[in-house]
Amino acid sequence: MSSRTTRFARHAPGGSVPRAAASPTPTGSPGAPDAPGGSGPTAAPRASRAPRAGRRRGEGAWGWLFVSPMVLVLGLFLVLPILMALWVSLLHWDGQSNPFSGQARFVGLDNYRSLLTEDGLDRTLFVTSLRNNAYYVLLTVPLQTGLALVLALVVNQRLLRARGALRTAFFFPSVTSSIAVSTVFLFLFQGSGAVNSLLSWIGVKGPNWFADPRGVLSLLLGALGVVDPDHPSGPLADHSFLGLSWFQWLSGPSVAMCTIILLAVWTTSGTFMLIFLAALQDIPRELEESAALEGASRFQMLRHITLPQLRPVLFLVLTLGLISTWQVFDQVYVMGQGAPGNTTLTPAFLSYSSAFDDADFGQGAAIAFILLAVILCLTALQRWALRERDARPRRAR
Repeated sequence: MSSRTTRFARHAPGGSVPRAAASPTPTGSPGAPDAPGGSGPTAAPRASRAPRAGRRRGEGAWGWLFVSPMVLVLGLFLVLPILMALWVSLLHWDGQSNPFSGQARFVGLDNYRSLLTEDGLDRTLFVTSLRNNAYYVLLTVPLQTGLALVLALVVNQRLLRARGALRTAFFFPSVTSSIAVSTVFLFLFQGSGAVNSLLSWIGVKGPNWFADPRGVLSLLLGALGVVDPDHPSGPLADHSFLGLSWFQWLSGPSVAMCTIILLAVWTTSGTFMLIFLAALQDIPRELEESAALEGASRFQMLRHITLPQLRPVLFLVLTLGLISTWQVFDQVYVMGQGAPGNTTLTPAFLSYSSAFDDADFGQGAAIAFILLAVILCLTALQRWALRERDARPRRAR
Protein backbone atom coordinates (compact mmCIF):
# COMPACT_ATOMS: atom_id res chain seq x y z
CA MET A 1 0.00 0.00 0.00
CA SER A 2 1.36 3.38 -0.94
CA SER A 3 1.86 6.13 1.54
CA ARG A 4 -0.96 8.11 -0.04
CA THR A 5 -3.44 5.23 0.33
CA THR A 6 -2.32 4.70 3.91
CA ARG A 7 -2.76 8.37 4.68
CA PHE A 8 -6.25 8.33 3.16
CA ALA A 9 -7.22 5.22 5.12
CA ARG A 10 -6.20 6.86 8.38
CA HIS A 11 -8.51 9.78 7.67
CA ALA A 12 -11.36 7.56 6.47
CA PRO A 13 -14.39 6.95 8.71
CA GLY A 14 -13.43 4.43 11.31
CA GLY A 15 -9.80 5.58 11.32
CA SER A 16 -8.26 2.19 10.53
CA VAL A 17 -6.63 0.50 7.60
CA PRO A 18 -8.70 -2.21 5.92
CA ARG A 19 -7.86 -5.69 7.16
CA ALA A 20 -7.00 -6.93 3.71
CA ALA A 21 -4.49 -4.13 3.23
CA ALA A 22 -2.71 -4.82 6.50
CA SER A 23 0.66 -6.45 6.02
CA PRO A 24 0.90 -9.95 7.45
CA THR A 25 2.96 -10.42 10.54
CA PRO A 26 6.01 -12.57 9.80
CA THR A 27 6.42 -15.80 11.66
CA GLY A 28 8.75 -15.56 14.62
CA SER A 29 8.25 -11.85 15.15
CA PRO A 30 7.79 -10.50 18.65
CA GLY A 31 4.06 -10.25 18.15
CA ALA A 32 3.54 -13.81 16.97
CA PRO A 33 2.45 -16.53 19.38
CA ASP A 34 5.03 -19.10 20.44
CA ALA A 35 5.14 -22.11 18.18
CA PRO A 36 6.52 -25.43 19.32
CA GLY A 37 10.25 -25.07 19.16
CA GLY A 38 9.92 -21.48 18.04
CA SER A 39 11.71 -18.48 19.45
CA GLY A 40 8.92 -16.69 21.26
CA PRO A 41 9.28 -14.15 24.07
CA THR A 42 9.72 -16.88 26.72
CA ALA A 43 12.14 -19.00 24.73
CA ALA A 44 14.95 -16.43 24.74
CA PRO A 45 15.23 -16.13 28.58
CA ARG A 46 15.26 -19.90 28.90
CA ALA A 47 18.11 -20.12 26.46
CA SER A 48 20.08 -17.44 28.31
CA ARG A 49 19.73 -18.98 31.77
CA ALA A 50 22.25 -21.74 31.18
CA PRO A 51 25.16 -19.44 30.18
CA ARG A 52 24.33 -17.09 33.06
CA ALA A 53 24.36 -19.94 35.60
CA GLY A 54 27.60 -21.23 34.17
CA ARG A 55 29.08 -17.74 34.41
CA ARG A 56 28.11 -17.53 38.08
CA ARG A 57 29.70 -20.89 38.81
CA GLY A 58 32.84 -19.71 37.08
CA GLU A 59 32.92 -16.51 39.10
CA GLY A 60 32.46 -18.50 42.32
CA ALA A 61 35.36 -20.79 41.39
CA TRP A 62 37.61 -17.81 40.64
CA GLY A 63 36.56 -16.18 43.93
CA TRP A 64 37.52 -19.27 45.94
CA LEU A 65 40.79 -19.44 44.02
CA PHE A 66 41.73 -15.88 44.97
CA VAL A 67 40.77 -16.21 48.67
CA SER A 68 42.33 -19.66 49.06
CA PRO A 69 45.73 -18.31 50.26
CA MET A 70 44.08 -16.40 53.11
CA VAL A 71 41.84 -19.36 53.92
CA LEU A 72 44.91 -21.58 54.15
CA VAL A 73 46.72 -19.06 56.36
CA LEU A 74 43.73 -18.71 58.71
CA GLY A 75 43.26 -22.44 58.84
CA LEU A 76 46.94 -23.06 59.55
CA PHE A 77 47.51 -20.34 62.15
CA LEU A 78 44.03 -19.92 63.69
CA VAL A 79 41.71 -22.90 63.29
CA LEU A 80 44.36 -25.60 63.70
CA PRO A 81 45.84 -24.10 66.92
CA ILE A 82 42.34 -23.75 68.38
CA LEU A 83 41.64 -27.43 67.72
CA MET A 84 45.00 -28.39 69.22
CA ALA A 85 44.28 -26.29 72.31
CA LEU A 86 40.90 -27.97 72.64
CA TRP A 87 42.65 -31.35 72.59
CA VAL A 88 45.20 -30.16 75.18
CA SER A 89 42.34 -29.08 77.49
CA LEU A 90 41.38 -32.76 77.71
CA LEU A 91 44.88 -33.83 78.78
CA HIS A 92 47.13 -33.68 81.79
CA TRP A 93 50.17 -32.30 79.95
CA ASP A 94 53.26 -30.54 81.27
CA GLY A 95 54.38 -29.15 77.91
CA GLN A 96 57.58 -31.22 77.81
CA SER A 97 56.41 -33.93 75.41
CA ASN A 98 54.28 -34.43 72.33
CA PRO A 99 50.60 -33.93 73.27
CA PHE A 100 49.58 -36.45 70.61
CA SER A 101 51.75 -39.22 72.02
CA GLY A 102 51.09 -41.61 74.86
CA GLN A 103 53.19 -39.53 77.28
CA ALA A 104 50.32 -37.05 77.69
CA ARG A 105 47.62 -38.60 79.87
CA PHE A 106 44.04 -38.22 78.64
CA VAL A 107 41.76 -37.06 81.48
CA GLY A 108 38.64 -36.03 79.54
CA LEU A 109 36.62 -33.33 81.28
CA ASP A 110 38.50 -33.53 84.59
CA ASN A 111 40.13 -30.14 83.99
CA TYR A 112 36.74 -28.52 83.49
CA ARG A 113 35.26 -30.42 86.43
CA SER A 114 38.00 -29.26 88.82
CA LEU A 115 37.38 -25.64 87.79
CA LEU A 116 33.58 -25.63 87.95
CA THR A 117 32.22 -28.32 90.26
CA GLU A 118 34.88 -29.76 92.59
CA ASP A 119 35.73 -28.00 95.85
CA GLY A 120 39.37 -27.06 96.04
CA LEU A 121 41.98 -24.43 95.34
CA ASP A 122 41.56 -24.62 91.58
CA ARG A 123 37.88 -23.69 91.68
CA THR A 124 38.43 -21.02 94.34
CA LEU A 125 41.08 -19.29 92.26
CA PHE A 126 39.06 -19.56 89.07
CA VAL A 127 35.86 -18.22 90.63
CA THR A 128 37.84 -15.41 92.28
CA SER A 129 39.26 -14.46 88.90
CA LEU A 130 35.76 -14.46 87.38
CA ARG A 131 34.49 -12.21 90.17
CA ASN A 132 37.38 -9.77 89.73
CA ASN A 133 36.98 -9.69 85.96
CA ALA A 134 33.20 -9.22 86.24
CA TYR A 135 33.67 -6.07 88.32
CA TYR A 136 36.35 -4.93 85.90
CA VAL A 137 33.94 -5.32 82.96
CA LEU A 138 30.97 -3.73 84.74
CA LEU A 139 32.97 -0.59 85.50
CA THR A 140 35.33 -0.30 82.55
CA VAL A 141 32.93 -0.82 79.62
CA PRO A 142 30.32 1.83 80.62
CA LEU A 143 32.99 4.33 81.68
CA GLN A 144 35.12 4.04 78.55
CA THR A 145 32.06 4.07 76.27
CA GLY A 146 30.51 7.11 77.95
CA LEU A 147 33.82 9.01 78.03
CA ALA A 148 34.52 8.17 74.38
CA LEU A 149 31.07 9.41 73.33
CA VAL A 150 31.46 12.66 75.28
CA LEU A 151 34.91 13.29 73.79
CA ALA A 152 33.58 12.59 70.29
CA LEU A 153 30.71 15.05 70.79
CA VAL A 154 33.16 17.69 72.02
CA VAL A 155 35.66 17.42 69.17
CA ASN A 156 32.84 17.22 66.61
CA GLN A 157 31.79 20.81 67.32
CA ARG A 158 32.35 22.89 64.18
CA LEU A 159 33.06 26.10 66.07
CA LEU A 160 35.62 24.50 68.38
CA ARG A 161 39.18 25.71 67.90
CA ALA A 162 42.20 23.38 67.74
CA ARG A 163 40.03 20.33 67.12
CA GLY A 164 42.94 18.48 65.52
CA ALA A 165 45.16 19.05 68.56
CA LEU A 166 42.43 17.84 70.91
CA ARG A 167 41.85 14.69 68.87
CA THR A 168 45.57 13.93 68.94
CA ALA A 169 45.76 14.52 72.70
CA PHE A 170 42.77 12.29 73.42
CA PHE A 171 43.99 9.53 71.09
CA PHE A 172 47.65 9.59 72.20
CA PRO A 173 47.22 7.23 75.22
CA SER A 174 45.69 4.59 72.94
CA VAL A 175 48.81 4.31 70.77
CA THR A 176 51.19 4.23 73.74
CA SER A 177 52.53 0.86 74.86
CA SER A 178 50.35 -0.64 77.57
CA ILE A 179 53.45 -1.91 79.37
CA ALA A 180 54.93 1.60 79.45
CA VAL A 181 51.68 3.16 80.66
CA SER A 182 51.30 0.50 83.35
CA THR A 183 54.82 1.20 84.59
CA VAL A 184 54.06 4.91 84.78
CA PHE A 185 50.89 4.18 86.77
CA LEU A 186 52.95 2.10 89.20
CA PHE A 187 55.01 5.18 90.04
CA LEU A 188 52.00 7.51 90.15
CA PHE A 189 49.98 5.34 92.57
CA GLN A 190 52.72 4.37 94.98
CA GLY A 191 52.29 5.14 98.67
CA SER A 192 54.47 8.24 98.25
CA GLY A 193 53.57 8.81 94.60
CA ALA A 194 52.18 11.82 92.83
CA VAL A 195 48.52 10.86 93.35
CA ASN A 196 48.81 10.63 97.13
CA SER A 197 50.82 13.86 97.18
CA LEU A 198 47.99 15.66 95.38
CA LEU A 199 45.45 14.16 97.75
CA SER A 200 47.47 15.32 100.76
CA TRP A 201 47.17 18.93 99.54
CA ILE A 202 43.41 18.77 100.10
CA GLY A 203 43.70 16.95 103.41
CA VAL A 204 43.01 13.41 102.17
CA LYS A 205 45.30 10.55 103.09
CA GLY A 206 45.58 8.31 100.09
CA PRO A 207 45.74 4.52 100.44
CA ASN A 208 48.57 2.26 99.44
CA TRP A 209 46.86 1.56 96.15
CA PHE A 210 48.54 -1.63 94.98
CA ALA A 211 48.68 -3.22 98.44
CA ASP A 212 45.05 -2.71 99.55
CA PRO A 213 42.88 -5.84 98.94
CA ARG A 214 39.70 -4.38 100.46
CA GLY A 215 36.69 -3.92 98.21
CA VAL A 216 35.48 -0.40 97.61
CA LEU A 217 31.84 -1.32 98.30
CA SER A 218 32.78 -2.91 101.63
CA LEU A 219 34.78 0.20 102.51
CA LEU A 220 31.77 2.37 101.68
CA LEU A 221 29.44 0.23 103.79
CA GLY A 222 32.01 0.23 106.58
CA ALA A 223 32.17 4.04 106.48
CA LEU A 224 28.37 4.11 106.81
CA GLY A 225 28.53 1.68 109.76
CA VAL A 226 26.60 -1.08 108.02
CA VAL A 227 29.29 -3.80 108.05
CA ASP A 228 32.79 -4.29 109.38
CA PRO A 229 35.08 -4.73 106.36
CA ASP A 230 37.85 -6.34 108.41
CA HIS A 231 35.63 -8.79 110.32
CA PRO A 232 32.39 -9.40 108.38
CA SER A 233 29.62 -11.36 110.07
CA GLY A 234 26.02 -12.29 109.48
CA PRO A 235 24.34 -14.05 106.53
CA LEU A 236 26.72 -12.52 103.97
CA ALA A 237 29.70 -14.11 105.68
CA ASP A 238 28.04 -17.40 106.66
CA HIS A 239 26.69 -18.40 103.23
CA SER A 240 28.80 -19.06 100.17
CA PHE A 241 28.44 -19.68 96.46
CA LEU A 242 31.03 -21.57 94.36
CA GLY A 243 33.52 -21.45 97.20
CA LEU A 244 33.24 -17.70 97.94
CA SER A 245 31.12 -16.08 100.62
CA TRP A 246 28.45 -13.63 99.61
CA PHE A 247 30.44 -10.88 101.31
CA GLN A 248 33.33 -11.61 98.95
CA TRP A 249 31.00 -11.56 95.97
CA LEU A 250 29.43 -8.23 96.95
CA SER A 251 32.46 -6.42 98.36
CA GLY A 252 33.21 -4.84 94.98
CA PRO A 253 36.53 -4.44 93.19
CA SER A 254 39.57 -3.93 95.36
CA VAL A 255 41.41 -0.65 95.56
CA ALA A 256 44.20 -2.17 93.48
CA MET A 257 41.72 -3.25 90.78
CA CYS A 258 40.29 0.28 90.67
CA THR A 259 43.68 1.62 89.59
CA ILE A 260 43.75 -0.89 86.73
CA ILE A 261 40.22 0.21 85.78
CA LEU A 262 41.35 3.85 85.66
CA LEU A 263 44.27 2.85 83.47
CA ALA A 264 42.03 0.91 81.07
CA VAL A 265 39.50 3.75 80.75
CA TRP A 266 42.24 6.31 80.09
CA THR A 267 44.03 4.25 77.45
CA THR A 268 41.03 2.92 75.48
CA SER A 269 38.68 5.91 75.32
CA GLY A 270 40.70 7.54 72.53
CA THR A 271 40.22 4.64 70.12
CA PHE A 272 36.48 4.47 70.71
CA MET A 273 36.32 8.27 70.41
CA LEU A 274 37.53 8.02 66.80
CA ILE A 275 34.90 5.37 66.03
CA PHE A 276 32.13 7.55 67.45
CA LEU A 277 33.54 10.61 65.67
CA ALA A 278 33.43 8.88 62.29
CA ALA A 279 29.82 7.88 62.93
CA LEU A 280 28.85 11.40 64.04
CA GLN A 281 30.28 12.92 60.88
CA ASP A 282 28.24 10.45 58.83
CA ILE A 283 24.89 11.64 60.27
CA PRO A 284 23.04 13.73 57.66
CA ARG A 285 23.20 17.40 58.54
CA GLU A 286 19.66 17.90 57.27
CA LEU A 287 18.30 15.95 60.25
CA GLU A 288 19.95 18.27 62.75
CA GLU A 289 18.92 21.38 60.82
CA SER A 290 15.30 20.28 60.57
CA ALA A 291 15.25 19.47 64.29
CA ALA A 292 16.73 22.88 65.08
CA LEU A 293 14.02 24.55 62.98
CA GLU A 294 11.40 22.64 64.95
CA GLY A 295 12.82 24.09 68.17
CA ALA A 296 14.46 20.93 69.53
CA SER A 297 17.00 21.43 72.30
CA ARG A 298 20.48 19.90 72.28
CA PHE A 299 19.40 17.16 74.67
CA GLN A 300 16.39 16.32 72.51
CA MET A 301 18.57 16.19 69.39
CA LEU A 302 21.02 13.90 71.20
CA ARG A 303 18.24 11.60 72.40
CA HIS A 304 16.02 11.42 69.32
CA ILE A 305 18.50 11.91 66.46
CA THR A 306 22.12 11.30 67.42
CA LEU A 307 21.81 8.22 69.63
CA PRO A 308 19.40 6.34 67.31
CA GLN A 309 21.78 6.98 64.42
CA LEU A 310 24.68 5.66 66.53
CA ARG A 311 22.98 2.37 67.46
CA PRO A 312 25.11 0.13 65.14
CA VAL A 313 28.33 1.88 66.19
CA LEU A 314 27.33 1.69 69.84
CA PHE A 315 26.88 -2.06 69.50
CA LEU A 316 30.34 -2.30 67.88
CA VAL A 317 32.02 -0.27 70.64
CA LEU A 318 30.31 -2.23 73.42
CA THR A 319 31.21 -5.54 71.79
CA LEU A 320 34.86 -4.58 71.35
CA GLY A 321 35.00 -3.28 74.90
CA LEU A 322 33.38 -6.42 76.30
CA ILE A 323 35.81 -8.72 74.51
CA SER A 324 38.92 -6.72 75.40
CA THR A 325 38.01 -6.34 79.08
CA TRP A 326 37.39 -10.06 79.52
CA GLN A 327 40.81 -10.72 77.98
CA VAL A 328 42.77 -8.23 80.11
CA PHE A 329 46.26 -9.55 80.75
CA ASP A 330 49.17 -7.16 80.24
CA GLN A 331 48.10 -4.57 82.84
CA VAL A 332 47.53 -7.32 85.41
CA TYR A 333 50.88 -8.91 84.61
CA VAL A 334 52.78 -5.64 85.09
CA MET A 335 50.84 -4.05 87.93
CA GLY A 336 50.03 -6.91 90.29
CA GLN A 337 50.03 -10.48 88.93
CA GLY A 338 47.01 -11.16 91.12
CA ALA A 339 48.28 -9.39 94.22
CA PRO A 340 47.19 -8.28 96.74
CA GLY A 341 45.26 -11.31 97.94
CA ASN A 342 44.29 -12.43 94.41
CA THR A 343 42.06 -9.35 94.06
CA THR A 344 43.59 -8.45 90.66
CA LEU A 345 43.59 -12.02 89.36
CA THR A 346 41.82 -12.47 86.01
CA PRO A 347 41.01 -15.62 83.99
CA ALA A 348 43.46 -14.68 81.24
CA PHE A 349 46.33 -14.30 83.69
CA LEU A 350 45.26 -17.44 85.59
CA SER A 351 45.35 -19.41 82.32
CA TYR A 352 48.88 -18.17 81.67
CA SER A 353 49.97 -18.87 85.24
CA SER A 354 48.52 -22.40 85.25
CA ALA A 355 50.20 -23.30 81.98
CA PHE A 356 53.63 -21.66 82.23
CA ASP A 357 54.18 -21.31 85.98
CA ASP A 358 52.54 -24.53 87.21
CA ALA A 359 53.26 -26.58 84.03
CA ASP A 360 49.59 -27.61 83.80
CA PHE A 361 48.80 -26.78 80.20
CA GLY A 362 45.59 -28.80 80.25
CA GLN A 363 44.05 -26.68 82.97
CA GLY A 364 45.32 -23.48 81.33
CA ALA A 365 43.65 -24.46 78.04
CA ALA A 366 40.43 -25.35 79.88
CA ILE A 367 40.35 -21.90 81.50
CA ALA A 368 40.82 -20.31 78.08
CA PHE A 369 37.88 -22.21 76.56
CA ILE A 370 35.61 -21.42 79.50
CA LEU A 371 36.53 -17.76 79.05
CA LEU A 372 35.72 -18.07 75.33
CA ALA A 373 32.28 -19.48 76.18
CA VAL A 374 31.64 -16.61 78.63
CA ILE A 375 32.57 -14.02 75.99
CA LEU A 376 30.36 -15.61 73.32
CA CYS A 377 27.36 -15.84 75.66
CA LEU A 378 27.68 -12.24 76.84
CA THR A 379 28.15 -10.98 73.28
CA ALA A 380 24.99 -12.78 72.18
CA LEU A 381 23.11 -11.37 75.18
CA GLN A 382 24.33 -7.88 74.37
CA ARG A 383 23.27 -8.23 70.75
CA TRP A 384 19.81 -9.33 71.85
CA ALA A 385 19.52 -6.40 74.25
CA LEU A 386 20.58 -3.82 71.62
CA ARG A 387 18.53 -5.21 68.75
CA GLU A 388 16.12 -2.94 66.94
CA ARG A 389 12.61 -3.45 68.25
CA ASP A 390 9.87 -2.74 65.73
CA ALA A 391 6.58 -1.47 67.09
CA ARG A 392 3.91 -4.12 66.88
CA PRO A 393 0.88 -3.08 64.82
CA ARG A 394 -2.23 -2.60 66.89
CA ARG A 395 -5.19 -4.82 66.21
CA ALA A 396 -8.13 -3.13 64.59
CA ARG A 397 -11.13 -3.12 66.85
